[in-house]
Amino acid sequence: MKVLVTGADGQLGYDVVKKLKELNIEHIGVDKEDFDLTNEKETKDFILDYKPDVIVHCAAYTDVDQAEVEKEICYQVNVEGTRYVAEAAKKLNAKMLYISTDYVFDGQGEEPFEMTDQPNPINYYGETKYQGEQEVQNLLDKYFIVRTSWVFGEHGDNFVKTMLKLGKERDEISVVADQYGSPTYTVDLAKLIVEMIKTDKYGIYHATNEGFCSWYEFAEEIFRSKNIDVKVKPVNSDGLETIAKRPNNSRLSKMFLIKNHFKVLRNYKISVKDFIDKIR
Repeated sequence: MKVLVTGADGQLGYDVVKKLKELNIEHIGVDKEDFDLTNEKETKDFILDYKPDVIVHCAAYTDVDQAEVEKEICYQVNVEGTRYVAEAAKKLNAKMLYISTDYVFDGQGEEPFEMTDQPNPINYYGETKYQGEQEVQNLLDKYFIVRTSWVFGEHGDNFVKTMLKLGKERDEISVVADQYGSPTYTVDLAKLIVEMIKTDKYGIYHATNEGFCSWYEFAEEIFRSKNIDVKVKPVNSDGLETIAKRPNNSRLSKMFLIKNHFKVLRNYKISVKDFIDKIR
C-alpha cells in the first residue's frame, strides 16, 4: 500500500504521517510547499506522478471566521481542490479518505447526528466542506468520508494549548457553555484512519473521541488534568461576537463505525491527559 497524505503540516495530517511511518507503510506527506491545491495542473501532476493506492485528504481551509470574509479562497481550497484530488484518485483507481467536519450540520436539537442525517451548514466553512463531500461522492466509489470535531494535536494550535496558555496568564477565563460536542485527539483519529484505509468498508463515518461536553466542561477538564487553579466562567455563545455562526449541537453518532467493526476512540478525558503529559 502506497499512501499520499495532504495537509501533512496540519494537526491531523502530521499524526497520520507519523502513524504510517511507525507501521512502515510506504507514504508521502505533502503540504503547500509541494503543490498548490488551488492549481488543478500542479495538484493532479503531483498525485499522478506519485501514483498512490490511497489518498488521505486532510488539507483544508479551516479558519471558520475568516472563511466568511475570504469566501473565494475557501471555496477554491475546500471544494475545487478536493475535486482535483478526487479526479486524480479516480484516474489512478485509488481509494480516497476525505476529512470532513461536524460543521456540515446545523446544530439543532440535542441528539447526536447520524451519518444519514441531512447536512445543513450554518456557516461558509461548513458549506464548503459539505460541497467537498459531494465532490468525493459524485466522482468516486472507493471513498471514506470521516466527519470529526474539536480536534487537538501536538503539531499546531488548538483549544487545549490556548487554555493552558491562558491558565498561566489569568485567574479567570470565560468559556462558551452552550455548544456541545466531542474533543478529538489527532493521535487517536490517525490510528483509526490508517486502520480504515486498509479496508474496503467505504462510506461516511463520524469519528471523535468518546464522551460529550461543552467547551466550558472541556476547559475544566484541561485545567483539572494539568492541576491548574483557574476559575472558568460559563458564558452563552449569544454574547460572543464572532463572524461565523457555530452549531450548538456538534454531537456525532458513531453507530456506523461500530456497525463496521472499527474500534471507537477512547474517552476524551483520557486523551486530554495523555496529550498534556506528552507536551509537558
